[in-house]
Amino acid sequence: MQVIGEKINGTRKRVAQAIAERDAEFIQELAQKQTQAGAAWLDVNAGTMPRQEPEDLVWLIETIQAVVDTPLCLDSANPRALEKGIAVVNKTPMINSISGEPARLQNILPIVVAHGCPVIALALDDKGIPQQAEDRMVVIRELMSRTRGQGIEDHRVYIDPLAMTISTNIHSANITLETMRLVRREFPQAHLTLGLSNISFGLPARARINRTFMALAMQAGLDSAIIDPLDREMRAVIITTTTLLGRDRHCLNYTRAYRAGHLES
Repeated sequence: MQVIGEKINGTRKRVAQAIAERDAEFIQELAQKQTQAGAAWLDVNAGTMPRQEPEDLVWLIETIQAVVDTPLCLDSANPRALEKGIAVVNKTPMINSISGEPARLQNILPIVVAHGCPVIALALDDKGIPQQAEDRMVVIRELMSRTRGQGIEDHRVYIDPLAMTISTNIHSANITLETMRLVRREFPQAHLTLGLSNISFGLPARARINRTFMALAMQAGLDSAIIDPLDREMRAVIITTTTLLGRDRHCLNYTRAYRAGHLES
């Protein structure tokens, strides 16, 4: 399971404040803690101000790279910000994201191709997020056709089937899980990822829902997720589920995690 650390996101009030005030210490602490917790990638989102975003994204990247060498996931729909950001990264970044929306494909896919980046592909188009799994697959098939047509190998594509909150549609989790099973069957070399916490938005005890959904999603084929790597209980769920799914030879990782104290509350 590849964890994409979610905490450096300018849509969060405290992170937005740190960006505005150029509070490098706060951002660097988030980067270090997520890296120490085992994040494979750090998602970097400069916020929602298009004019300021390129400059803010560059500042975030340089600030983070001063203290960690974890690969970055550049989270933006702004092609200018992405180009500026890629110019200063030390390692090839992941791009978050493309979708079936024509503007995103036209403006962002060429950047992915030019720089050889892994890319997150969202199961939505200009009509929005399809309500049923098979309809999401129509969008995903088109996206895979476009990435393949541009020479992007399937293993560099991280398909996000999109988790919508169950508070407004009690079938949302089932739709997402079914989409994942279909993707895994049809595109076995592609990765599956999720902004996992969306599933619990608007409900109490969100962490419990998120952790349970993680176990179900892993069984359906999830192999990466944008989550909080500092959530010890979530890390324990990932380790335990990996073992239960037969992906932990002789339960070695589980027993090592237990001895290291990673499975304790």
